[in-house]
Amino acid sequence: MSSELIPASEDVQSDASQGIHRRSYIGGRLSDVRDAFAFAYDALRVNKVRTALTALGMVIGTASVILVATIALTSRDYVLGQIEGVGSNMMYAYHEGGPTVTGTSSVSDAITVDDLRAVRESVPHLKAVAAIILAQSPLVLEHRQRDIRLIGTNPDFRIIRNLKVLAGRFFDEEDDRLRNKVGLVTEPLAAMLFPNGWVEGKKVKVRGLEFTIIGIFKEGAETFGQSEITRETIMLPISVMTILTGSDAVDQIYASAAAPSYVPAATQAILEVIRRRHRPDAVYRAENLTEILAAAGNIAMALTAVLLLISAIALIISGIGIMNIMLVTVTERTREIGLRMALGASRRAIRRQFLTEALFISVGGGLLGIVVGVGIPLTAQSFVEGLRIPISPISISIAFLVSCLVGIIFGILPAERASKLNPTEALRYE
Repeated sequence: MSSELIPASEDVQSDASQGIHRRSYIGGRLSDVRDAFAFAYDALRVNKVRTALTALGMVIGTASVILVATIALTSRDYVLGQIEGVGSNMMYAYHEGGPTVTGTSSVSDAITVDDLRAVRESVPHLKAVAAIILAQSPLVLEHRQRDIRLIGTNPDFRIIRNLKVLAGRFFDEEDDRLRNKVGLVTEPLAAMLFPNGWVEGKKVKVRGLEFTIIGIFKEGAETFGQSEITRETIMLPISVMTILTGSDAVDQIYASAAAPSYVPAATQAILEVIRRRHRPDAVYRAENLTEILAAAGNIAMALTAVLLLISAIALIISGIGIMNIMLVTVTERTREIGLRMALGASRRAIRRQFLTEALFISVGGGLLGIVVGVGIPLTAQSFVEGLRIPISPISISIAFLVSCLVGIIFGILPAERASKLNPTEALRYE
């Protein structure tokens, strides 16, 4: 049985030739890119010191972007952590004043323990409600008499203010109901009163009454003296405190919402309950930490933006440095450029070579800057126990992309200048 060769159709031949042409084109482009990389690498390797010094600006700029973002995130987390440590869902109400017939504030305008009970019974979605009564009392500390802070409150205050009991226990509802003469002291006061270290069960006389110390406490977050709790504070059940002061008036009512979403409505509800129970002319305020949290976040964002702008300026300066060095390089290598053109190199190939050199410097400096920017926080974390420094992946990505863009943008002018040289004049250049 004979067989014959069937000639390919014109369409098949056309497709085959297009495929060969496409592969040839792609292969040629890849060859051009490889040549550009090879020439750029050789040129930079010859001038190692110049290349390193030029890339140093990019290293500093890229590292500064990452470090600035890291510092801003760390600062924001610290501030927000401190505020949340005090109580992010916390609300507080107080009597601000108000006119009377005689021009002075009435004693009946003061918020009382009864108002505390009304708030607890009337306002929904509250996790805890407490009141505080503040007073001073003389006490002999370190062989001299000093005034210490007395705080009368109820057990919920521990939850609201995130207090930490370091030793012993906090007083409970039973202590408050029975008016047990018990109290807790701050750590600095405990060290002054009882240098030997054992505190529980010790007696302290306050305003003629003897109290048994049942524990040591501290604030959940450092407030640097800006709260009612001072370094030398004794905390007592509020029922006992009303006996010491001779009044059921309280300085403030504190509350904690069951969830952040309840805070605005609960704040307004607390204010309305208190207003209903007092004269219309009396002025009361109810506030929360939501606005403070929002303000802290906005400040952190503004600070980050300013610092990132400064870092961006550093990157731009480093880009100008790259452009300046590349222009000098073009001048120095004018004869080499003319020789390449004479041997058949196209203007596109010359442009690609110098653009690749600029990109090498900027990307190499950017990568090293990322290593430095990430390495410094990680090293600090390893040396400082408990320190947590958040590193933003977004800042790393942005820093790398910017370093690439800087190389391209500031490499265009030198590359264009090199590609537009006249081969004949370039060969004559000395």
